[in-house]
Amino acid sequence: MVASGVLDSAPPPLIVAFGDSLTAGFGVEPGLSWPDDLEKLIHQKVVNAGVSGDTTTDGLNRLPEVLGYHAKIVVLEFGGNDGLRGLPLATTRSNLEHLIQGLQKSGARVLLAGMTLPPNYGPEYIHGFEAIYRDLARKYKLRLIPFLLQDVALKPGMMQRDGIHPTAAGHTIVARTVLRYLKPML
Repeated sequence: MVASGVLDSAPPPLIVAFGDSLTAGFGVEPGLSWPDDLEKLIHQKVVNAGVSGDTTTDGLNRLPEVLGYHAKIVVLEFGGNDGLRGLPLATTRSNLEHLIQGLQKSGARVLLAGMTLPPNYGPEYIHGFEAIYRDLARKYKLRLIPFLLQDVALKPGMMQRDGIHPTAAGHTIVARTVLRYLKPML
C-alpha cells in the first residue's frame, strides 16, 4: 500500500529474550547484556525479560507476563540454574516443554538456547541435561543454539570471575552467536 509516496510495511517482529541471569546481564553495566547488543545488531527492539537466579519453574511463573508482550520471536534461555542446583532432569525437561508449548500457542516462534554444565556434575547428568535441549528442539521443530556460551566459555577475558557469566565483551560475542541462529527467523 502506498501512502504519501512511501511504501507501508509491517513493523519488524517483536523479539523477547526470556531467560535467567545470562539474559538479564548479571554482573555487567545496564545496556551491556547480549539482548542489548542484539538490538544494536539488528536495529530493532529486543525486550530483555531475563531475571537473575530464575529456574525453569520461575520462568513458568513469569510466562503470562512474557506472553503479554505478544512477541513474534522468543529467544528462550533457561535451565542453567536448574542444572547448577542439581534439580531433577525430568523437572527441567517438563518445565521447558511447558514454556515452549505456551509460547508456541501464543503464536511466537521459539529460538531455544542450549546450555551445558561444569564437568564436576558428572558425565551422566551433563549428557542428560544437554539432551533436553536437542530433544525438545527436535520434537517442537525449533531452531537450537547448541550452547549459548559456545564462543565465550573458557576464553580469557570473556567470562567474569565466577566462570558462569559473560563479561560485557563476552555478551557482545553471545549476541553475534544468537544472531547467527536468529537470522533465518527474521
